[in-house]
Amino acid sequence: MKKLLIGVFALLLAVAVSAKDKGEKTNTDTESTATVALSGTVLDSNSGELLVGVEVKIEGTETKTYTDFDGNFTFGNMKPGEYKLVANYISYKSSVETLQLNGKENQVKIKLQNSN
Repeated sequence: MKKLLIGVFALLLAVAVSAKDKGEKTNTDTESTATVALSGTVLDSNSGELLVGVEVKIEGTETKTYTDFDGNFTFGNMKPGEYKLVANYISYKSSVETLQLNGKENQVKIKLQNSN
């Protein structure tokens, strides 16, 4: 009976140590997938006027947003890496900007050319 209790205790101890090791690995995995914010401004390349309502999309995804009344846009919770932003606006040529996201916050300025 004594041997059985020692065996069960040893088994429980091994399971507890194994679970703790797996939990620590999960925490480091979460830290390596930290997210960043991407924000920017869209303006007319000739006049410098801020453009309202420009569609800004991340190429290859369904993720998109529109500029506000100050020509600003923001994407949150993005993983660091390379992205292509596509900006579309009526009467302007589409613009594709390739950028490398790193750090905590990244900003970009997109200048659109009038199509006329």
